Amino acid sequence: MTDDTHSRTNRPLADADESNHPPRRPDGGTVDSPADDDVLSEEEREELRQEIERKRDLRGATAVLVSVIGILFSAFQMWLAARGQDFELTLPFGVTVDLGQLQALQVNAIHVTFALVLAFLLFPTTTGDGFLSRRLARVVPAVRTRFGASSPATRAAEGVRRGVRWFMVDDDFERVTPLDALFVLFSIMAGGYIVTDFEEILNLRLFGIDQGAPIQEVFTFLAVPVQAISALGIPLDTLSYAYLVGIVGVLMVLEATRRTLGLPLTIIVASFIVYAHYGHLISVDTPVVGVLAIDQFSWAEIVQNLWYNVNNGVFGIPVSVSVQFIYIFILFGAFLETSGAGQWFIDLAYAATGTRKGGPAKASVLASGFMGTISGSSIANTVTTGAFTIPLMKRSGYSPEFSGAVESSASSGGQILPPVMGAAAFLMIQYTGTPFSDIITAAAVPAVVFFFGVWVMVHLEASRVGIGGLSKDEVIDTRTHVRRGWFYLVPVVLLLYYLLIARLSVARSAWFTLVAIMALIAFVAAYNERTRLPLIGVVAMLTLGSFAAYLVTGTGLVGLVTGAGDGGVGLRTAAYGALGDLGTIVIVVSLATLLLRPHLDSPLLDYDAQVDEAVEETADLLNRPRLTDNAPFTYGGFVLQSMNAGARTAVEVVIAVAAAGIIPGVVASTGLGPNLVQLIANLAGGSIVLLLVVTAISAIILGMGMPTTVTYIILSALLVPAITELSAIPVLAAHLFVLYFGVIADITPPVAVAAYAASGIAKSDPFKTGVEAFSLSLNKAIVPFAFVLTPGILLIRGTGENATVVGLGAVADPAFFLLEVLVPIAGVFLGVVALGATVIGFLYAGLGRGQRALFALSAFLLMAPKLLLNAVFDLLAALGVAVGIGDPLLLDLVLRGLGGALFGVLAVVNRRGAAGESTTTEEVAPTTD
Repeated sequence: MTDDTHSRTNRPLADADESNHPPRRPDGGTVDSPADDDVLSEEEREELRQEIERKRDLRGATAVLVSVIGILFSAFQMWLAARGQDFELTLPFGVTVDLGQLQALQVNAIHVTFALVLAFLLFPTTTGDGFLSRRLARVVPAVRTRFGASSPATRAAEGVRRGVRWFMVDDDFERVTPLDALFVLFSIMAGGYIVTDFEEILNLRLFGIDQGAPIQEVFTFLAVPVQAISALGIPLDTLSYAYLVGIVGVLMVLEATRRTLGLPLTIIVASFIVYAHYGHLISVDTPVVGVLAIDQFSWAEIVQNLWYNVNNGVFGIPVSVSVQFIYIFILFGAFLETSGAGQWFIDLAYAATGTRKGGPAKASVLASGFMGTISGSSIANTVTTGAFTIPLMKRSGYSPEFSGAVESSASSGGQILPPVMGAAAFLMIQYTGTPFSDIITAAAVPAVVFFFGVWVMVHLEASRVGIGGLSKDEVIDTRTHVRRGWFYLVPVVLLLYYLLIARLSVARSAWFTLVAIMALIAFVAAYNERTRLPLIGVVAMLTLGSFAAYLVTGTGLVGLVTGAGDGGVGLRTAAYGALGDLGTIVIVVSLATLLLRPHLDSPLLDYDAQVDEAVEETADLLNRPRLTDNAPFTYGGFVLQSMNAGARTAVEVVIAVAAAGIIPGVVASTGLGPNLVQLIANLAGGSIVLLLVVTAISAIILGMGMPTTVTYIILSALLVPAITELSAIPVLAAHLFVLYFGVIADITPPVAVAAYAASGIAKSDPFKTGVEAFSLSLNKAIVPFAFVLTPGILLIRGTGENATVVGLGAVADPAFFLLEVLVPIAGVFLGVVALGATVIGFLYAGLGRGQRALFALSAFLLMAPKLLLNAVFDLLAALGVAVGIGDPLLLDLVLRGLGGALFGVLAVVNRRGAAGESTTTEEVAPTTD
């Protein structure tokens, strides 16, 4: 590692001007200072996010339409979470509304269709600045030069250009084009066919989709144009409508992928589709790639597997996971963020750490961890939190590049931080067969290690540069802040309770927590000094009434009134029933209070700015400006805006899992999987280290510019089977290994999307910010090697498919807990400190190149000794030297001990050097009378 000591600023806090202020005063207001130009406004943040995400900023009727579709999308998913796939509703007094029951393929089709429609409305086909567009733009000037401005050819070319631009170009990100509307229609047609003609699809599965009725028989009014097209040599009249719909559906997914996620992923997915048809042309005798030869598949078979299969393809496992888990957790994050929790968590981080050495950067690490629980997106986390943290870090003395690197590095950790994590963690449930409670248990220690590592580095940088903390009167008092917003912690605590203690399913846990958020915010909105006693009293009375109703009739208050009860239940069952109704009771009572006092003051509640904006726009649309001060109307705006925001956030995730699901679908349907394992085994040559390194590099390269979820889906299908079959590494550890390196890609140059977002806020060099961010996240690259080779760090015991997450139960076996859990975890934490000294070049005093190299060696020995050990043995084996390994556990402990001893010696020497420098400075310092 190069010594970048002189590339960072050395301006100490004492030399800083009086612009060193936090983003908020102790009373919660904003701070005006000469440096406020560094703080991004809400509009600038949205512009930066739009520049990265390239979404449309719609207005008027189109914006309303998109919001309505988004709210319907969320309502559909909320119904699934609450009631399942049975769309039957029992109303009071025995009235039943039965809309039927949907099958899994139909539910998945509706899910993806909603996402496709929103994708085509939110993301433009082209803005006219792409590679192809720039070259086509040269046509009209060339024609004008060749034939003259008044030539009919020039006028015709200009007319064609105007028509093309009207039909498909949106260069201002504010107009839905006719081509977008056409694609929306195609998407509804493709998804709607599965919903409305499911019985026909079941029949075609037996005979093949190419045996279905042609389009002119399905739509008789199209008989004439179909015959006309067929006369031109295109056999449209003989093609099955189901086959055509499948083709259109797959093409719509590919087009939506290009718009939302970029051309590289589209090409990768399309390549697998082409491979499924032409892979049989690869000869088994071809060197190296001969193992990739497969049987021949017709286009009809491929389309049937990709569009009409709930096990593989577009509607396969990734989309099923999105339906069951991912979307509802995205909604959880959206409700929590729009309620104002995001800003409260940021302020809490400053209150807790702002006065410490390097406090602003430490607050950034803590706030990013908090926000990771809400968003699970590196970019969203960076933009949201960084708008507050990065300017303050710069003002306190950190360089712009380092400030942006801290924020993007910490923000990228949101996807690996329990209890929510990112979408990939929910896919892990299906791919590994591991309960989500075990996944977050296993992921806890590595996640804490990562954030601790970044914390150590910002502390060492603050010590090296001389950056202090903020004064106490510049930050909010922690106790006061917690008293004002303690209720924001309740949903997170409830989620952990449901997952880890009650052991409910992921979907039920998320749904109950979502109801809790809505009830909690309704209660806080209705709560003040005048209403608190009647509010609490009525809720308590109705809850006791519900308990009594269950106890006597076996049903709640509504069932008691309508006569639906059929017998009493025990005390415990009645108590659970009453607690289950508590959320509904709180919402009803709170809304009744708000309706009775529509202009009620809510001193504890501060909705997010997007809620205020949505309420104001809706009031203006209804020409009722006074509604902005109406409490029940604002609460309704909070709920609907949360549903709308959740749907918009979910669009890219759903498109990602739908597109990426094609790859494991091709792998499974063509039998490519075993062949890939054989190919990777040949390339790795029996070296587990080489296999892991290849996987890590592949994840980083593939993950550049792509969502972590996509990277995880692809590599879990292509490389994880090789890791688990060619080694004794536990399945869950292998999947977490891939996830970690997919996350690292977000801050790895040259793409480094999260670092790029941070550099836009920090006004720093994007590449240098990315390099700094990768350096700060080095522990995130070493820790995965540590836990796959020492699964005790993940609280996993055993090897391969027999490994299990033991959690705190590891304490029951003292030998295992001490030698394979406690010692490795302690080594990882100490190694992170050694790694921090290596990266920053400072511990107690500055470090030379030689000392940094020794600290790096101690870090590797403490964190991943088996990585070095296996690498050495693999190298000796390649040279033909046979060496006995001995007891792996004993060698692991010995190497960690050597690493700890080396670190201790280096730390003592460095501290003595720092003391010597301090003494010398005092001796030569001038004295004054």
